[in-house]
Formats: sequence, C-alpha cells, structure tokens
Amino acid sequence: MIEFLNETVLWWHWIVIGVILLILEMNMGTFFMLGLGVAAILVGVIDNLMGTSFKTELFIWMVLSVLSIAAWFKWFREKPITDSGQSNYRLDTLGTVMEDIQPHSRGKVTFDTPVLGNTSWHATAKVDIDKDTRVEIVQINGQLIEVRPIQKP
Repeated sequence: MIEFLNETVLWWHWIVIGVILLILEMNMGTFFMLGLGVAAILVGVIDNLMGTSFKTELFIWMVLSVLSIAAWFKWFREKPITDSGQSNYRLDTLGTVMEDIQPHSRGKVTFDTPVLGNTSWHATAKVDIDKDTRVEIVQINGQLIEVRPIQKP
C-alpha cells in the first residue's frame, strides 16, 4: 500500500488537499483547519523541491499540523478575562440600582453587561443607595453581589 501511495501521491496532491482544507476553513471559521491546510501546502512545496517519500511527507504534515495547533492555543486564542466558567465579568462592571439598597439588606441592581450570565441581581451595600444610582461591584459572594456607588474623581 505504501509503495502505491509513494508512486501515486504527487507534490501537487498535497497542495490541492491544502487548498481544500483552507476552503473548508473559510466556511467554518474555527481556525482549526487553517493550520492543517497550510501544513499540507508546505508539504507539497517541500516534496516539489526535495522529492520525498510518502512516509516522510505524512510525517512532516503531522508535525507541522501539531505545531500549528499548539501555536494557535499558545499565542492566538482569545484568553478569557476571568476563570469563572460562566461569563467574563469584571469587578469594574457598572450597573444601576432598580430597588433602594439599605445597609446590610438586599436591593436590586441591573448591570450593563451580564455578570455570571445574568444582568439583574440582588445586591447588598454597606451604605444607603437610592434607586437609579450608578454602582460598581465590590465583591461577589455566591449568589449575592456587594456594590457601592461610583466614586466621582
């Protein structure tokens, strides 16, 4: 079987496979097949210049594919802001008080962007906060968010 592939798979076959993988990548948008397609095209160029065997071509393609996937995960993948696993909240997320908050009791706050997957939360504060006041997150304690009024400079 290897002898058959050695004789029939030519350098331009690798380039065609690479182009097909790149076309598939353009339709999917995952960037996974981008590395595989570029690796196949590089194998075609190397085979054209050096005339390697099919085993060598396959080995080079696998190595380049693994390297491209590793490079994607190391340098190009978008890193999450937090490790919460539910959303990318940050402590500087702002919100508006919807129900007055008395010290050490609950009120209701609607945040501009989702916090842990939801925009509306019960919140506590250490000071009185009136309705329609802009607030920021101090800390998150389980299902309860502590807020404070935004400090004006």
